[in-house]
Amino acid sequence: MLRTLKIKNLALVDDVQVGFNEGLNVITGETGAGKSLMIGALRLLLGERADKSMIRTGETSCSVHAEFGLSDTAQVDAILADIGLEPCEGGLLIIRRVITESANKTTVNDESVTLTVLRRLGKVLVDMHGPYDHQSLLDPGVQLDILDAFGQLDDAKAAYAAIYQEFRAIQKQIDALNSDNEEDLQRQIEFLDYRVNEIDSANLSAEEEEQVVEEHGIIANSQQVIELANGVVVALTEGEGCAFDGLASAQQALNRLVRLMPEAQEWHDEIENAVTSVQEVVRSIERSAAGIDGSAERMQWLDDRLSTYQTLKRKYGASVEEVLANCETWKQQLQDLRGRDRRRDELKAEQAIVLRSLQKAGKTLRSRRENVADHLSESITRELVDIGFEHGFFDVQINPCEPGPSGMDAIEFGFAPNAGEDMRPLRMIASSGEISRVMLATKAVLAKQDQIPVLVFDEIDANIGGEIGGAVGRKLAQVAKSHQLLCITHLPQVAACGTTHLAVSKKVEDGRTYTEVELLDRESRPEEIARMLGGRDSTNVTLQHAKEMLGL
Repeated sequence: MLRTLKIKNLALVDDVQVGFNEGLNVITGETGAGKSLMIGALRLLLGERADKSMIRTGETSCSVHAEFGLSDTAQVDAILADIGLEPCEGGLLIIRRVITESANKTTVNDESVTLTVLRRLGKVLVDMHGPYDHQSLLDPGVQLDILDAFGQLDDAKAAYAAIYQEFRAIQKQIDALNSDNEEDLQRQIEFLDYRVNEIDSANLSAEEEEQVVEEHGIIANSQQVIELANGVVVALTEGEGCAFDGLASAQQALNRLVRLMPEAQEWHDEIENAVTSVQEVVRSIERSAAGIDGSAERMQWLDDRLSTYQTLKRKYGASVEEVLANCETWKQQLQDLRGRDRRRDELKAEQAIVLRSLQKAGKTLRSRRENVADHLSESITRELVDIGFEHGFFDVQINPCEPGPSGMDAIEFGFAPNAGEDMRPLRMIASSGEISRVMLATKAVLAKQDQIPVLVFDEIDANIGGEIGGAVGRKLAQVAKSHQLLCITHLPQVAACGTTHLAVSKKVEDGRTYTEVELLDRESRPEEIARMLGGRDSTNVTLQHAKEMLGL
């Protein structure tokens, strides 16, 4: 359940904290007092987009904060685990959102999250129903979702959807093959063929590129390289006072010293190794210097080769590896284009096989929907009787259609509100009051099936009154036995059915407007009900009537 909602600097709200309880929480107040701001704040916490216009005038930020106490955290914990967060501790879930003029910050249990995460959490925490949401009941897609939710057909829908995605993927490939005309196809083939031939004829490799760059750098400085190499050789072995002569003299002295000091043998061996190392270094330098081809012809070849690498990388990729990878992709595209007819036939044959599987899954889903449809019709009809349609009848019609994302069924909710009237599609009913009650009946039925802990009704009782209002209030109270309900209402009949009553009002102080929320008690609640019955100037009669409605 939703325990606490805190709102700060949101529109007319300065700083408000609202506590909710189990059962039916009714929210009342005059038009414009700010009742819907609480629902708006809750929508923000559940991922709705925000903008800086929501911030209270004169402030730089606004914030909303909600605490949920959950008896079953499995679904929420699964979402948290999916994004790497710890599960709820003790069933406590805290959601915060701060909105500034330049940025938004959202946290769940003090960990930063995205709006996408909030929306995912919202789907398992709260079922929102606003004053215009009853129109969604006219949408065949929504009707189908209601039927599937009632029948708990997720497994059959998922099985069908997986095959449908495969079917559509094949169809997209076929459409792509059919989309090009012959001239465009030939131009595309020539374009890809030119690219592939240019790359293949260059015979590129990352290893050769590295060698070309290295050799180019050496030959470009060949004269200096040879001069420096010769200088090293002279210094080591050929010049007067060279290193080799010094080492040789040292070696001769050590030969005599060894005879006088046996421990000098180690020094002798080290000098001998040094002589060998000098000789090896000199031979290596002489071989490398002798191997340098500093001819103009070699330099021109290296220039041309280096230019080839640079040109192809500039045209087709940032590196040789990327150029070669792109070339392989284009070769495959060429193969597909040149074998388009053959590939199209292969795809159609593959699609025919998938279509048979899709039709089988679709018929299985339809069979289960047909089994559920009668039960849903009967259940909603019973609920409608409780809210004033004593002779009303609700029906669910299912007709075959072409395969689509949700199955092979076209659905139509039908409704006959009065005895002797023909069944008509629900979308042809003009009265929004009737549609609102059908929506409430539908919600009441689905509430028995789903696990969403909080249901929110924002003026679902619009355009109804009298005894029907009382029936709606009693139905809401009935649903509230299995779910926490938050209901904004203008009807005293509905408000009187609440187990918790919150009154919203606004005041003007120092030229600023403030919204306040008060938890009504046994003494103050009759006055609010009386106001709803007869306006601000309630009489003893309306006050007594209010007490009677509350059973006081």
